[in-house]
Amino acid sequence: MRTVKLIPALDTIDLDEAARIVRAVDGVDGVYGYKVGFSLGLTCGLPRVVEEIRKTSTKPVIYDHQKAGTDIPDTGALFARTLKLAGINEAIVFPHAGPETLAAWIAAVQAEGLKIIVGGIMTHPSYLASEGGFLIDDRILGAYQTAVRMGVKAFVVPMTKPQLVRAVVDRIGPSDEWEFYSPGLGKQGGSMAGFEFLRRHYVIVGRSLLAAPDPRAYLTHALAEAAK
Repeated sequence: MRTVKLIPALDTIDLDEAARIVRAVDGVDGVYGYKVGFSLGLTCGLPRVVEEIRKTSTKPVIYDHQKAGTDIPDTGALFARTLKLAGINEAIVFPHAGPETLAAWIAAVQAEGLKIIVGGIMTHPSYLASEGGFLIDDRILGAYQTAVRMGVKAFVVPMTKPQLVRAVVDRIGPSDEWEFYSPGLGKQGGSMAGFEFLRRHYVIVGRSLLAAPDPRAYLTHALAEAAK
């Protein structure tokens, strides 16, 4: 059975605006949790952000540093401890700094009892070498494979590139255990269609939700579209 849930991305510097979104949508059946990025984290501090979300919700709070996992291996423990003390539940990392950093940061996040989510492919054009970018396609696909060997079961994949997402699944192998977190819906042009092969799909919704006159109605409509 396929599962599709939504994750509001609270990409704003206004904590009151973020809290308003959480209050508006937390009761929507199908909202998995909330993604917090550097904008709220650096402006308000993660402990304060989590405290505000917890006034309304018990759902997971996911931190996306955009992009964590690009430093030396040793800083992974500091990153993970910082998130744990703030009350974060899940962490997104992108292993652009190589396999040693990937291994160290995965281990550090897991040691703090947090869920680790590993990404490799981003939503925008000119990212991979095949698109005119800097990163070799096969090595990025291999990072997902390496993460699997390290016990990771959750991955970031872009809604704007369904063929590359298929390539990720082909590389790591099919499994009902995998969870896929996907940015790119709405302003970036991503669509719900074409991802039926993902059994557990968590769709991240950001700018379109923040701009919606009725956030609850927006998410309810998005879930209805996913169910078609």
